[in-house]
Amino acid sequence: MKFQQLRYLVAVHENGLNITAAARQLHTSQPGVSRQLKLLEEELGFQLFEREGRALTRTTDAGEEIISRAASILREMQNIRRTSAELRKADGGTLSIATTHTQARYVLPQVIREFRLKYPKVRLHLHQGTSEQIAEMVARDRVDFAIATGSEEQFPHLVRLPVYRWHRAVVVPRGHPLASAGKLTLKKLAEYPIVTYVFSFSGRSSLPALFETAGLSLDVALTARDSDVIKTYVRIGLGVGILARLAIDPVADADLVVLDAAHLFEGHTTWIGFRRSALLRAYMYEFIELLAPHLPRKLVRETEKLETQEEVNRVLDDLQIPLRDLP
Repeated sequence: MKFQQLRYLVAVHENGLNITAAARQLHTSQPGVSRQLKLLEEELGFQLFEREGRALTRTTDAGEEIISRAASILREMQNIRRTSAELRKADGGTLSIATTHTQARYVLPQVIREFRLKYPKVRLHLHQGTSEQIAEMVARDRVDFAIATGSEEQFPHLVRLPVYRWHRAVVVPRGHPLASAGKLTLKKLAEYPIVTYVFSFSGRSSLPALFETAGLSLDVALTARDSDVIKTYVRIGLGVGILARLAIDPVADADLVVLDAAHLFEGHTTWIGFRRSALLRAYMYEFIELLAPHLPRKLVRETEKLETQEEVNRVLDDLQIPLRDLP
C-alpha cells in the first residue's frame, strides 16, 4: 500500500467518483489513477467501488470505511508537515479562510489588518463563497478556517465556535413610503417587492415561511449573495432590501433609509470553525482571538479535544461566554 494510492482514492471520492476530475486535481493521468486504484483493491482483497464498464458507479461499504481512514491519514500527514513548519518558523506560514462576502467585506478587514501587523510573514488567503461552496472547501481541506452563519448541518466535522450575533435590517431609498410609515410590520413589508439574500430561503431564516405563517404572500423581486448588489437594486427602485444590518455603511449608504427589523426577524449567530483533527498553529489561535476576544487560546484548545459539537456547546454554555451583538 502506497501513500500515493491513498491520495488517489480520497481524490476520486471527493470528485464524485469522477476519475478524470480527480486526475486533473492531482495533476496526473486518468489511466494512472485507475491503475493505482485497481492495485490497491488487489492488495486489500476486496472492491472499493462498483463499476459499469470503466465508470465508477458507487462506493462499496468497505470502500467507505477505507476512504474514511485514508482521509484521516492524509490529514495527519498534513499536520506533521505543519508541525515541522511550526518548529522551524513560528512566525511564518499560511492561513486560508473561507467566508461569505458580507464577512469578508464588513467584518474581517480590521481583524486582518491587526493580524498582519502582528504576523507580517504569514500569507493570508481569503476565499469568498456561499455556504455550499465553503462546505466544499472545508471537505477538501482547502482552508484552515470557515467563517459562516447558520447551515450547521453542512459542517458536521468542524468545531464551531460562536463569534457574534447580528440582525437583519430593511433599507429603502429616501422618499419611499416605508421611510415614514412608522413601526415596521410584516404586513407593511408584504405590500412591496423584496430584494434579499438567497440564503434567506432555507432553514430557520426562511422569509417565505415567516410571511406564510402570518398569512401573507411575499413578492420577491430579486435574490443575491452580495449585500452590495442588494443595495444597488434597492437604489434603482427594484424593491425593498432585507439584509444584514452590519453590511450598512453609515457614510457610503447615507442615501438609503435604514429601518429596524430586529423585532420581525430572528437574530443570527456567525461562527468560526475548524476541523477537529487539524493542528492549529500559534498565529491561528491569535486570529481567532482577534476576531472573537471571548475565545482565548486556552478555551479553543479545550474545545479541540471534544468529539462532538454538542460537547462543545455544553462547555460554552457552562462557561456562559458573553457573545457580542453587532449593530
